[in-house]
Amino acid sequence: MIVAALWQPAVAAADDPVIPPEQFVYCTVCHGVQLKGNRVIEAPRLSAMAPWYAERQLLAFARGWRGTHEEDLYGMEMRPMAAALSAEEIRAAAGYVAVTESAAPPPTVEGDLEKGRSLYATSCAVCHGADGSGVEALGGPALTVVNDWYLVRQLENFRAGIRGSHPDDAQGAQMRAAAQVLPDDEAIRDVVAYINSLQNR
Repeated sequence: MIVAALWQPAVAAADDPVIPPEQFVYCTVCHGVQLKGNRVIEAPRLSAMAPWYAERQLLAFARGWRGTHEEDLYGMEMRPMAAALSAEEIRAAAGYVAVTESAAPPPTVEGDLEKGRSLYATSCAVCHGADGSGVEALGGPALTVVNDWYLVRQLENFRAGIRGSHPDDAQGAQMRAAAQVLPDDEAIRDVVAYINSLQNR
């Protein structure tokens, strides 16, 4: 009931200004008003993220599965924020993320859509759904709600072992293996450009 009560003040239409509950103001400092993301400091859009996935990532940061690699500079900034939260606070924060709305992020990444479609079908669709809406049973989050520049960075991080290499991060390891299917930066841009196209379907 406590978590549910914390969610309610955040509910608003995508174009309405949102005053976050006091305990979540710190989220908006980096992730912006309505959690729509801030590319200047590489903080991704969080609004409309599934609560189970938001909770999983906060726990990953808190447990040191993310944000500990020496090349993960942005993750290192997020890790102490998550580590300071109790399990109950993490659940409440995930609920706030899930019910806060903002406009879909504008596309910034261009690529070959046909190549991207093929790569997506072979390396992404099983876990993230043919339409990019996610498959909770397999741990695959929705991809169409995230900034495309953030997707590019995370795919690069998975491919390089900056993310997904902690021995306790089983799902991160799966994603790291999937990212190896993308042979180069061009392939990453192609698949992200295709994910962008799924927003309009």
